[in-house]
Amino acid sequence: MKKTIILLLLTAVGMAMNVTAATAFGFTFEWGGIPTCTSGNPNTVNSPVFNLSAVPKEAAKIVFHLKDRNVPEFDHGGGTAAYAGNAVINSGTFKYKSPCPPDGSHIYVWTAVVYDKGGKKLVAASSGKKYP
Repeated sequence: MKKTIILLLLTAVGMAMNVTAATAFGFTFEWGGIPTCTSGNPNTVNSPVFNLSAVPKEAAKIVFHLKDRNVPEFDHGGGTAAYAGNAVINSGTFKYKSPCPPDGSHIYVWTAVVYDKGGKKLVAASSGKKYP
């Protein structure tokens, strides 16, 4: 009897942990149709499509920022997207400086910070890819 109760409790805890892990805010992106750039002089381009998951229900806006992991001091910029419950932030919501590594592929990371209507930070996540 005790073993059964312990197993049931462990199963319930495991299921709760899986639910929590599955509901963490996150996003993915694709570079989209940006012009190929390897000169070190980025183009100003439309933001990519961002596919969101588990956005907090209190979210009012999401602030995106791009960083080159190989050259972190270069500011690629980013922008803000109003959030109204959609799972997708469309391309062209804001402009930013495209990836443009002059010396081979670099890793670029978008960070997204979610805020409520009052400006309180709710959660943040990052997603990265190699370019080109």
